Amino acid sequence: RNVYLRWNCREQCPLFGYPISIFFIIVNEFCERFSYYGMRAVLVLYFKYFFQWNDDLAISIYHTFVAFCYLTPIFGAIVADSWLGKFRTIIYLSIVYAVGQVAMAVSAIHDITDKNRDGTPDNLTFHVVLSMVGLMLIALGTGGIKPCVAAFGGDQFGDQQEKQRRTFFSVFYLCINGGSLLSTIITPILRAQDCGIHSKSKCYSLAFGVPAALMVVALAVFIMGSSMYYKAKPEGNIMFKVSKCIGFAIKNRYRHRSKQYPKKEHWMDWAEEKYDKLLIAQIKIALRVLFLYIPLPMFWTLFDQKGSRWTLQATTMDGNFGAIVIQPDQMQTINPILILTLVPIMDSLIYPLIRKCGLNFTPLRKMTVGMILAALAFFCAAVIQLQIDKTLPDFPSKTQSQLKLLNMGNTAIKVQLPGSEEFTLPGAQASEDYFQFDSEQIVVSVGNPSVTKSVLLTKEQRQTLLIPSAINDEWLFINGMSKPLNVSSDAVQLGVINPFHYSNYTQIKNGRATFTLQDGSHSCEYSKDFGFGGSYTFFVPSTLSFGSNCQESITETVNIKPNSVHMALQIPQYFLITAGEVMFSVTGLEFSYSQAPSNMKSVLQAGWLLTNAVGNFIVLIVAEIAKLPKQWTEYILFASLLVAVCIIFSIMASFYTYIDPTEIEAQFKNKSYDSDEDDDKKKLEKSEHKMEKRNSVSSDEEDNKSNQTSM
Repeated sequence: RNVYLRWNCREQCPLFGYPISIFFIIVNEFCERFSYYGMRAVLVLYFKYFFQWNDDLAISIYHTFVAFCYLTPIFGAIVADSWLGKFRTIIYLSIVYAVGQVAMAVSAIHDITDKNRDGTPDNLTFHVVLSMVGLMLIALGTGGIKPCVAAFGGDQFGDQQEKQRRTFFSVFYLCINGGSLLSTIITPILRAQDCGIHSKSKCYSLAFGVPAALMVVALAVFIMGSSMYYKAKPEGNIMFKVSKCIGFAIKNRYRHRSKQYPKKEHWMDWAEEKYDKLLIAQIKIALRVLFLYIPLPMFWTLFDQKGSRWTLQATTMDGNFGAIVIQPDQMQTINPILILTLVPIMDSLIYPLIRKCGLNFTPLRKMTVGMILAALAFFCAAVIQLQIDKTLPDFPSKTQSQLKLLNMGNTAIKVQLPGSEEFTLPGAQASEDYFQFDSEQIVVSVGNPSVTKSVLLTKEQRQTLLIPSAINDEWLFINGMSKPLNVSSDAVQLGVINPFHYSNYTQIKNGRATFTLQDGSHSCEYSKDFGFGGSYTFFVPSTLSFGSNCQESITETVNIKPNSVHMALQIPQYFLITAGEVMFSVTGLEFSYSQAPSNMKSVLQAGWLLTNAVGNFIVLIVAEIAKLPKQWTEYILFASLLVAVCIIFSIMASFYTYIDPTEIEAQFKNKSYDSDEDDDKKKLEKSEHKMEKRNSVSSDEEDNKSNQTSM
């Protein structure tokens, strides 16, 4: 009775023609998508700049997380359909999800207990372990509720609300992209803020904290609508039944592998001994579609790198767009913007024009074109990477060292380095280029007469000097005076630098910065315009004159030039990959739905998500095994692999015949109905025959009786 009343209320108690309950579901989806995409937008930069991981490790962990996010929906669907039901599955896994987001936010908080001036945590292991646990919980939560929320929203509509149900799914998709769009704009801004008590560093705790808060809000909003939901009971999972049927067919085929047994038209026909022919026919249809899924992971291998490799590429580019400054992780915003723009344009303009031209642009052909567009996007990324590489310094290999000399005296000196000619280094000046050596320990001859100095460069020192944060500029001051010097700016307080000592490298935002130099009673100001990704050393000579000439007296050395390739050059590759997504992903989902049997749409949905997971695992294999020396060669490799896979897919698609699963199912049902009618007819005829025989026997007995009487 309770179930009936809720079902009745969803039809008779609507708001603007819609069940009130769906508004809670829509708000929940918007907040959840904001939480997921906001956290994911800054994740690879968190790995690289907070944990100080190299690019390959950061990308590997990132894609492992994404892969598991696409594997766990299978778990969520099984739990919801077979055990807990959609409502309780969403509740329980949302709690897991929220705990994971909170763990990520806590893992980025280090400044209260860790007091390193450079902003790096002391106990790095604790932060890494906590973040990995958080990511596992998030993957389980977001993947687990993915197949449940949309289906649960569809359950809220009655039989007479088909139009409203279609509108709901459109709004639902809009919420997904709206949450993604806003989060990829907001969380990079939060991440770019400076926060901390003991040191100022990028505010990853805030960038993760806001998505965590949104996930808590999503859970609270969903629970608020509990009394209004229609909650269908779990009816059993079709994937279990399909798996058992396929397993039985394989086992039975192996048992009857001898030639004495007659061959079957299809290997699934070996399951006819135990399973219904309609189910077997539906599995055959699903297997034909799943076979086409085999080449598809390669598309996702390229597509999901826009959140990893492309974001890291953007860190080596100039994000100054004049009135606004774009953060590297904000470039991902282009994808949802283009999705919201291209989907209606494709549906209402491009596809109708193609049809008017008389071209049969089938779904599989659309998917093929989408794969080609994704490959072109990576060719564009390779061309841009070649331009970026021209502006980068010549970094040493793992077996080499680099050295840059600074003459802190006021007079020129002669310097002799191993393997190079003697040169003169002017007073209060640094050498223009880095000197590269295969040995970590080198001998430097300085002055006349020669003074020998042994210099040992460790790996840690090389990293500190040569790898600044590409998101901002970095700088340090060297005090060449004979008395302590205090250096400060509006954003940073370096404190006192002792004579002939240097400060730590410090990050600073792009734009003009003014430094105040004080030696007690005297002070002066030094100004500098900063960009993105540069590294500078400012040398304060012993001859510094405080006053108006302070600007000219300080020696500026550019260790690494700031980024000069503009971030706007990434827009074409984002356009191509998004156009490819519209033609591949949207069309693929539509194709899978239209070609799937009525009871196996969830099976094909699970298969589709599995292709995405496999695609992310392929990134791991390439990142860890290939280890190509140049990034542009890796882009070319991925693009070439997708082109090769695209050719294979187009050949496979040419042999595919489009079907209408409902017609095939109807034929089997009609055959079953006709078979039942024939069985009933035979039973009736047999029954009538028995009645006739019985009547005949009765008549003979009566005649015998009459004859006996007459006798």
